[in-house]
Amino acid sequence: MSSIAPIAESKIAADSAAETLTPLSIAGAFLLTPHVVEDDRGSFTRLWCGDLAGRYGLPTTIDHYSRSVNRRVGTLRGMHYQIAPHDESKWVRCAAGSIWDVLLDLRPTSPSYRHWAGVELSADNDHQVYVPPGVAHGFLTLADQSVVHYAISGRYHPAAARGIRWNDPAFEISWPAEPTTISPRDANYPLFYDLA
Repeated sequence: MSSIAPIAESKIAADSAAETLTPLSIAGAFLLTPHVVEDDRGSFTRLWCGDLAGRYGLPTTIDHYSRSVNRRVGTLRGMHYQIAPHDESKWVRCAAGSIWDVLLDLRPTSPSYRHWAGVELSADNDHQVYVPPGVAHGFLTLADQSVVHYAISGRYHPAAARGIRWNDPAFEISWPAEPTTISPRDANYPLFYDLA
């Protein structure tokens, strides 16, 4: 005969919609802080909500969902973007490990043009960043085996893919450390003033 231990009453249904969006210093970019509900079973977290995105005028359709696995601390990926009319928006989260996530505004008509914002995303804080179209994105891993998920609105068009050098002096992005692993493509992206 088996017995099942009773589980404390859960408030998941009532409380799961309590995510918050906080504007970042990049126009149209947000930090999403999910609401975690815990009980005797563990926890439940809603990671994305179309209704919440829609209330802020953000895309509510996800065209593809991607993952990068980064073996070593000090791995840099970025700064990536796609040009119009194939520009993308992204929700970015760190599912394992920790990253320093960076957004760089490349929209000439934006009030935050040429500004950058950085935030730590980790499996522990479960935060996400919304990256608007026209904003370059990259990150530096702060832990081994960091796994990053991207929910992307907009189809990938290889001919529209672009990048800006991660250490371009035109932007003075403050990275927490020098990268130890970076692809040749990312290391050799053009400098901003060379694009003109």
